[in-house]
Amino acid sequence: MQVLYEDNHIIAVNKSVAEIVQIDKTGDKPLDVLTKEYIKTKYQKPGEVFLGVVHRIDRPVSGVVLFARTSKALIRLNEMFKEKKVEKIYWAIVKVKPPKQEDTLIHYLVRNTRSNKSFCYINEVPESKQAILHYKLVASSDVYHLLEIRLETGRHHQIRSQLSTIGCPIRGDLKYGFPRSNKDGGISLHSRKITFQHPVRDEQMTIIAPPPDENLWIAFMEQLGILG
Repeated sequence: MQVLYEDNHIIAVNKSVAEIVQIDKTGDKPLDVLTKEYIKTKYQKPGEVFLGVVHRIDRPVSGVVLFARTSKALIRLNEMFKEKKVEKIYWAIVKVKPPKQEDTLIHYLVRNTRSNKSFCYINEVPESKQAILHYKLVASSDVYHLLEIRLETGRHHQIRSQLSTIGCPIRGDLKYGFPRSNKDGGISLHSRKITFQHPVRDEQMTIIAPPPDENLWIAFMEQLGILG
């Protein structure tokens, strides 16, 4: 577990593709429990450690996950997410170059809980929710392309479904149309950066998560001139 930032009120962790944020049917130890154990050990805290889950990212996705360490921080961060005052930037690797250098995608998503999949529609349909993201092509190799994505809404599998709908499924994402899985079982979608107002201090926070230590990610980082 890689801790990206911590203070008395919040802690941010770089999630690997193998980890889940909260307990699910697999029974695997989730990231929130691992983070509680880390806090308890580091600060020698007696009794139960408080940790509030502010947001989640899918299991096959890597990147920054923010937790609240106090109830005050949890309430305020929840409000920020609800009011869309938190900026979330993702990186996605795709094989098919998108039709435009940059664009805004607006779809209507319907979640199918049985298949755990979201379906995109151009127009509003019953039980659909509007999904908006902005993407920009930031780097390319001979085979793959790196997209930077800013989420305006936070729907179930939003990035995965919307990119697949425009013919650009994310590398490794079998569920949304990519032909092969990645060796690590994850997909090449990374929660790169989160920007928000600190819940207690008068300070703008930006937390950045290094992508997985994998050759393709490393090559794109080098192309962008980024060390981590």
